[in-house]
Amino acid sequence: MRIQRLISTKNVLLLTMFLAVISLSVNAQTKSNSTTNEKIYINKKGEIYDHGWNKLGFITKEDIVKNNEGKTIYFIDESGNVIDSKGNKLGKAKKNGSYYNIKGENVLNVGKTEGEKCEILDSKGHNMGNVHQNYKLHACAAHCLLLEQKNNKEKSKN
Repeated sequence: MRIQRLISTKNVLLLTMFLAVISLSVNAQTKSNSTTNEKIYINKKGEIYDHGWNKLGFITKEDIVKNNEGKTIYFIDESGNVIDSKGNKLGKAKKNGSYYNIKGENVLNVGKTEGEKCEILDSKGHNMGNVHQNYKLHACAAHCLLLEQKNNKEKSKN
C-alpha cells in the first residue's frame, strides 16, 4: 500500500513537471513570435515589408516614405529632419542610419552589414529587421511604419 502511494505520488509529480515544461515552452514561443511580427525589411528598390513579406510602403526617389495606399508618412529634408505629412518634425535621421526622436533620444541605429544589407537595431541593440545599404537614412521607416500599423490596429478595435 505504501509503495503504491509512493508510485502514484511520483507519477503526479512527473506529470506536473511535464505540464509545466510544456506550458513554459509554449509561452516562450508565443513571446518570440510577437517580436518577429514587428520586423521591417527595406529592399534595394525602396520597398518596405513586414516579417510576413506584406508590403507596407515604399520610399520615393525624393526621399518620401509612403504607405501602401500612397499616403505620405514622412519625408527627410536636406538637413536630415524627419517631417510627417502634416509638417511636424518627428526627429532627425543621420547618414549612418541612426534616428533620434524630437527629444534627441536615440531610437534606432544601423548595425552590422551583410553584403548590401544592414541590420536595423533599436536603442537596446535588438534587431528590428534590415535595410538595403542605399536606404540606411530611412531605417527610421521601421519605426514610423510600425507606429502607423499599431495606430491603425487600435483604431480598428474601437
